[in-house]
Amino acid sequence: MTSLSLQHAARKEFLIGLAIAVSGAVLFSGKAIVAKLIYRYPVDAMTLLAFRMLFSVPVFAAVAVWQGRSAVPLSNADRGRIVVLGLLGYYLASFLDFLGLQHISAGLERLILFLTPTFVLLLSVFIFKKRISRFEWGALAVSYLGTLFVFLHDVGSGGSNVWLGGAFVLGSAVSYALYLIFSGELLQRVGTLRLVAYAMCVSSVACIGQFLLLRPLSMLLQPLPVYGLSLVNALFCTVLPVFMTMIAVSRIGAGTTSLAGMVGPVSTLFLAAIILDEPVTGIQLTGTALVLSGMYLLSKKKT
Repeated sequence: MTSLSLQHAARKEFLIGLAIAVSGAVLFSGKAIVAKLIYRYPVDAMTLLAFRMLFSVPVFAAVAVWQGRSAVPLSNADRGRIVVLGLLGYYLASFLDFLGLQHISAGLERLILFLTPTFVLLLSVFIFKKRISRFEWGALAVSYLGTLFVFLHDVGSGGSNVWLGGAFVLGSAVSYALYLIFSGELLQRVGTLRLVAYAMCVSSVACIGQFLLLRPLSMLLQPLPVYGLSLVNALFCTVLPVFMTMIAVSRIGAGTTSLAGMVGPVSTLFLAAIILDEPVTGIQLTGTALVLSGMYLLSKKKT
């Protein structure tokens, strides 16, 4: 192949990977929109999460079995770590997120969750004694200022429940940040696909078990749209974006995939306006722009 042909092929590969990363980010962000639609029916966060896991666990279980057949057996210590990570990163983070969505807008939820990398950075200071540069402090300040703009806007229009919902989603972001911090070493030994599949299976058992313990079985009987929306939530907002993100990382790298994920908060803002009739105001757009700018600066520093 000529040099021009190789460049064209490489460019095509990059654009395909970028399209996959952007599509995955939009689909994953759509989780908030679907959850809001489900909440229009007599469904609480626990039931919503149970349906999500019931529909998604067969896929993750199949991947876990497939990965486990040819992989090195796990030690008891690694099994314990996977259980803890599954409970922390996919059970607790998801449960708190869906609790929060009962009280705040989809746009604010996505902005708070998008701050997860900043929590990873801040928690690393306390856990690993990492030093933060002035540049990184500046990026953090810009990001938090943007979220504060949108939060205060929602408090003005949504009342005191916005504080409660914001606290739940903040807890979700911190929980997932802890998962990211403590999963690094295990990822190297177990592999990304295998770890995600195992952790999601652990989370599914916890979510479904929680539902069976605390809710009557009659809660499984819901209007038909709840089943349809839950299937969309499980397959298109959970399973598919997980695999799309991993494919994108393999094609264009983790850094570029992370930058492509910045489309998530923007897509949520406008999808919420179109589907949920949530208003899009100048304050929200300004806050979103500040958060994205802060995340962009932080990602450039990391690279």
